[in-house]
Amino acid sequence: MSDEFADFHDELRTVARELLGTAATGSAVDWSLITHSGWLGLEAPVEFDGAGATFAEVAVVLEEAGRAVARSAYPSVAALAVAALGMLEPNPQRDRLLRDTVAGSVIPVVALAGEGIGAGSASARADAAAVEPPFRLVPGVDGLRLHGDAEFVLDAPVADRLLLPALDPDGQIVMVSPGPGAGTVVTARPVVDATRDLGRVRADGVEAAEAAVWRFRGDGAAAVRRLYDRAALATACDSLGLSEAMLTATVGYAGVREQFGRPIGSFQAVKHACADMLVQISVARQLVADAVRAEVASAPDAGDAAAMAKAFATEMAVRVAGKAMQLHGGMGYTWESGIHAYLKRATLDRSLFGTPARHRQRLARRYASARPAQGVSPGSHS
Repeated sequence: MSDEFADFHDELRTVARELLGTAATGSAVDWSLITHSGWLGLEAPVEFDGAGATFAEVAVVLEEAGRAVARSAYPSVAALAVAALGMLEPNPQRDRLLRDTVAGSVIPVVALAGEGIGAGSASARADAAAVEPPFRLVPGVDGLRLHGDAEFVLDAPVADRLLLPALDPDGQIVMVSPGPGAGTVVTARPVVDATRDLGRVRADGVEAAEAAVWRFRGDGAAAVRRLYDRAALATACDSLGLSEAMLTATVGYAGVREQFGRPIGSFQAVKHACADMLVQISVARQLVADAVRAEVASAPDAGDAAAMAKAFATEMAVRVAGKAMQLHGGMGYTWESGIHAYLKRATLDRSLFGTPARHRQRLARRYASARPAQGVSPGSHS
């Protein structure tokens, strides 16, 4: 980020590291601590009691959440729900929900399929024009009814308000927010990472009152595409943080663990392994920083930058966590070391909101379409 806010980001990072580190590995962070910290409203407008900051500040907290493998709905609320509410046309219900979200009295979750764009039916293509939401509104005898389902929705089991992207009868993408007890069913989906809560959100003929159907400002498809990109970028921030934690833990262990009368950190093979981890993390940090800058500026290539960061950072995190476990020797495979929590979280990050392969396919299509046609005569060689 820019040097102008470097000191503020360093202070925010220090506070976040201290607060998120209070919970034991795998245990839920006290939601009241996050609420009182003001982090939920970092990106919310001032008129809704927010800080009027940007995604750059949210990204700092997201990285620290990964460093602490914190169990919290903060990423879903701050990175997705607040952004989604800000993309909607103002109305009394939306305004009240946004204010309650900033205050921490409500935990809203956007029902984005955890597999990312490409999960199920017509969303198999990754370009913005092909985005289709997981839900649809169908006219009924007594009004609109909501149908559809989204798999592996992050933090759906802990949500007390759902935001469901849906296709209305006119072919426009809207956001539907059924009230509590409206009939939407959430089923928990156990995954390898015990620090995350995922679930399936299903709506089978749920009544959608007019006041519960909210319109996006501008193009709804572009808004949903941006939400998926933000989700991918938030996951990359998480992976970067947990990777740095693994490097720090490994270097510290290598400095005190002795073999043959000397610290294992003095062995060349261990030095090279740690250096490789540092190089990979440094590359990931640059990609994530570029993607955050693009998101803050709403740059035309923000989606591509997020795809690059997601593809590299999440794959890198699995390698770094695996290498950390290996360099810790037998201790690394014990439950007490805590490394298993980082490796499992990295494994889920790699798949959540699009695998690295899927994001690379998206980038390949983008660059293939941007490459000018070359006239090559038969028999010639380039």
